[in-house]
Amino acid sequence: MPDREPPGWPWLRERLVRLRQATRPGAVLEAAPAAVVRTAVVTDSAAALPADWVRAFTADGRLTVVPMPVMVGAEIYGEGEDDITARIAVALASGTPVKTSRPSPGQFEQAYLAALKRGFDSVVSIHISGDLSGTADSARLAAGRVGIPVEVLDSRTVGMAQGMGVQSAVVAAADGRNAQEVRTFAEERLARTKVYFYVPSLEQLRRGGRIGAAASLWGTMFSIKPLLAVDGGRIVPLERIRSAAKAIARLEEIVAADAASRPPGQARLAVHHFGNPAEAEQLAARLAVLLPESPPAQISALPAVLAAHAGLGVLAVIVGVSSTPPDGGSLASGTSGGATGSPGGAGESAGAGQ
Repeated sequence: MPDREPPGWPWLRERLVRLRQATRPGAVLEAAPAAVVRTAVVTDSAAALPADWVRAFTADGRLTVVPMPVMVGAEIYGEGEDDITARIAVALASGTPVKTSRPSPGQFEQAYLAALKRGFDSVVSIHISGDLSGTADSARLAAGRVGIPVEVLDSRTVGMAQGMGVQSAVVAAADGRNAQEVRTFAEERLARTKVYFYVPSLEQLRRGGRIGAAASLWGTMFSIKPLLAVDGGRIVPLERIRSAAKAIARLEEIVAADAASRPPGQARLAVHHFGNPAEAEQLAARLAVLLPESPPAQISALPAVLAAHAGLGVLAVIVGVSSTPPDGGSLASGTSGGATGSPGGAGESAGAGQ
């Protein structure tokens, strides 16, 4: 199923076309020249970015997605490098162990050095919550080894909630902002994203250490269909419901209430699934009816590194806000309090991971 174009992309795409025109030898533009992009953005594959969006912005190095390893039995696969979704589905159904790991510091070091070689002045590196993975720690180790300033940002979230922060960073970079401003704009958008999800079983999350054994046992014993959320970087229980149909209906209600509380037309939605695309389409269609002022939800399969923990049948909905600058133009002055000046070094601390 093709991913839907995220809101804000047409603005960004037009701006990047102007940038490429402006940097061609002898180019003359009728309009003012586009801002020079000096900040590259790096993330990991847990951001669940749409494949066509990634292709559009990785060619010239402004965006790099570092793959997160997934182990199926004794085999190791790289997210985005191998078609592993079907292998994971079969493994989960057959009881074959499926595990994930953080990327190595060397992978991030290569990404940062590539940005330096391409002429970028700095990097903003945005990653999966440090309470769910040690990926940000690997990024910080790499940041200390390279000769380019790197801002490492623990997104405190996952999936397209993280991805929305990455898209916002790319927007800010395309607007010519420095690394600190890019980071601040991404942080502001990340703080306004929420992740809500339903899983048929808590067992796979328990195996991966993402929830406690007691919570998993409680759900299994009483046939509970849990609703969960990501809060403060961790997976937390939201509600316990007796049937799958009621759980999905309640998920829909929670998402609609959250989105409706945002400024009119500003809410952005993304729906993730694993092995149940029809359910995701139906959920998105119902949300479109409930939220006519919001753009249609982007629908995509969970990346392998998240599917390995959530298991088959998951439905996740991310509620965020538009990453397009106000009025489709430049970012608001100060980007919600962002500082100016030269980029700094590695950023926030994160908890132990993988």
